[in-house]
Amino acid sequence: MKLAIDVFGGDNAPQAVLEGCAAALGRYADIELLLFGDEPTMRAALAQYPQLQGDRVTLHHAPQVIGCDEPPTQAVRGKKESSLVRALTAVREGEAACVVSAGSTGALLAGATFIVRRIQGVKRPALGMPLPSLTGQTMLMDCGANVDCKPSYLVQFAVMSSAYLTQVLGVQNPRIGLLNNGTEAEKGNALTKAAYALLKDAPVNFAGNCEARDILSGAFDAVICDGFAGNVVIKNLEGLAEAIFTMLKRELTADVRSKLGAALAGPAFRRLKRVMDYTEYGGAPLLGAEGGVIKAHGSSNAKAFAAAIGQARNYALGHVSDAIREGIALLPEIED
Repeated sequence: MKLAIDVFGGDNAPQAVLEGCAAALGRYADIELLLFGDEPTMRAALAQYPQLQGDRVTLHHAPQVIGCDEPPTQAVRGKKESSLVRALTAVREGEAACVVSAGSTGALLAGATFIVRRIQGVKRPALGMPLPSLTGQTMLMDCGANVDCKPSYLVQFAVMSSAYLTQVLGVQNPRIGLLNNGTEAEKGNALTKAAYALLKDAPVNFAGNCEARDILSGAFDAVICDGFAGNVVIKNLEGLAEAIFTMLKRELTADVRSKLGAALAGPAFRRLKRVMDYTEYGGAPLLGAEGGVIKAHGSSNAKAFAAAIGQARNYALGHVSDAIREGIALLPEIED
């Protein structure tokens, strides 16, 4: 299985990306990596990573880099020799099954749409972010790709997330919730009310409205929303987790008794931190593109990037794009 890697995307590129690639090759014996970036720089770094020197790695020279501050569409169209565009092109041409990038989210979304292209019938690809819940994981979708949505988009998000959860995570008949300001069917704005009516008849296991406080409860396997609301939820959870751990650390070191209790509870705190650690989850799959597209966190370290490569591998093994194509074909034409 060949995976395309944007070596120069992300805050810690290329070092963290290459280190993550080396770790992934050691972890997964069935993958080959196509590394896109400045070849002299990549070749000079190979000495540090023996795993990258075998025949499972191919270097592709791509001297340009798309920065996070560049206009996404303009950058994708103007920088044909960038590591991101070349990696996306490899997926479009069938040279790789999936692309992994920690670079500009906007450029990745634009490139996936213009280069890899959408699955026939998909109106808008969307980012699905796995979140830790009380019973495992919950996928939040969309978490930033489409800030303005129509009801039919949300229905397609439900179909696509259901396909991903089934094919990759092995969740049978995933429970799909609709993010709303109440659980009652009549609650919400015009978008969620219209989406609710459509989801009741969609070929998914629609479990009703989901209030924000229930996203991590384990009652839903996926929660569907527009990209604006989803991004607000993600950023709020990130800030909340950071604030809680900061306050917890402050209180646990406030006096001798607290320090003793913290020492006894240390293993539990470490397990909790591991559950909340985004590096354990890899990245967010962009669902709805013809090929696999995984968006790793911009600040990904080697551990996170290796996890994102594992996610790309599972996407390809699960034939997610084919499952989405079949699911979208079952939907009737919806006029918004």
